[in-house]
Amino acid sequence: MASVTFDKATRLYPGGEKPAVDQLELHIEDGEFLVLVGPSGCGKSTSLRMLAGLEDVNGGSIRIGDRDVTHLPPKDRDIAMVFQNYALYPHMTVADNMGFALKIAGVDKATIRKKVEEAADILDLRPYLDRKPKALSGGQRQRVAMGRAIVRQPQVFLMDEPLSNLDAKLRVSTRTQIASLQRRLGITTVYVTHDQVEAMTMGDRVAVLKDGLLQQVDTPRNMYDRPANLFVAGFIGSPAMNLVEVPITDGGVKFGESVVPVSRTALSAAADAGDRTVTVGVRPEHFDLGEEGGLAVTVNVVEELGADGYVYGTAEVGGVQRDLVVRVNGRQVPEKGSTLHVTPRSGETHVFSTSSGERLSD
Repeated sequence: MASVTFDKATRLYPGGEKPAVDQLELHIEDGEFLVLVGPSGCGKSTSLRMLAGLEDVNGGSIRIGDRDVTHLPPKDRDIAMVFQNYALYPHMTVADNMGFALKIAGVDKATIRKKVEEAADILDLRPYLDRKPKALSGGQRQRVAMGRAIVRQPQVFLMDEPLSNLDAKLRVSTRTQIASLQRRLGITTVYVTHDQVEAMTMGDRVAVLKDGLLQQVDTPRNMYDRPANLFVAGFIGSPAMNLVEVPITDGGVKFGESVVPVSRTALSAAADAGDRTVTVGVRPEHFDLGEEGGLAVTVNVVEELGADGYVYGTAEVGGVQRDLVVRVNGRQVPEKGSTLHVTPRSGETHVFSTSSGERLSD
């Protein structure tokens, strides 16, 4: 196994004005499961393809362990890739698909069969070894693609949105299988997805990209609790964090009737940047509900999800009507058109610079 290091790695497509990946600085530990996440076009798949050797690196370098692989062809990098569309050979059996790379490498038939059967046992594919891909479900095909990667015993697994073609229920079960399998094998894994729920539930750490730039890399819990900027705050979490622009006053920052704690240093920095407002963030579950006082939220829509409910409503903050999402008890949801009184929970608010987007609160 091996670590992976992006050292100011840059990819600029011919004719492009902005790099698809701009000076990416990222170190992935040996055996770590790291998830690259972000919206379409953010550079996550390009970063993965640069690591695989499928995209040129126009600046900086990439290392796998102690080897500089920046300009090595894919076959010399000792990686195995799992694609979104499975990429199975339709005329081959499951066993032949899984063992094909070893066959090309000149491994003897007995060793190939042994490795294929070991991988099939890990993935519960033993009953399907003689079937063709067309006789398998989507989840089974994805496991075959995983098995093909496992038998290679590479230094690094690369996974490019491998669950995108599966239905919602199968995605949940398969992502659990992939995460547990990676922990069992201990192989360094770089996983690309646009689904932040996948990122938060699977990765040891998560790296968020936007427009080719790395925004933050941290554990899922730390990223959720302390987003580095407005983009990460709005992207990580479902439903998204409530982000409301409020004026800076002599008393500090107020969200409704609540004073949001922000250091004088942070407020001075915002003022020096020319900000007359800051953006306050509150997650839907970080409101306290009361009979009166606090913000009066008019209930527009209620999503009932069993144990939890989410109220989508409007409230006046800083003299302007703002959209807010509030989590409530799923068995005691308010009626549409009613009024809900909420107060941001002390210590659970976030403050960001409106101009730069950077985090201001501790």
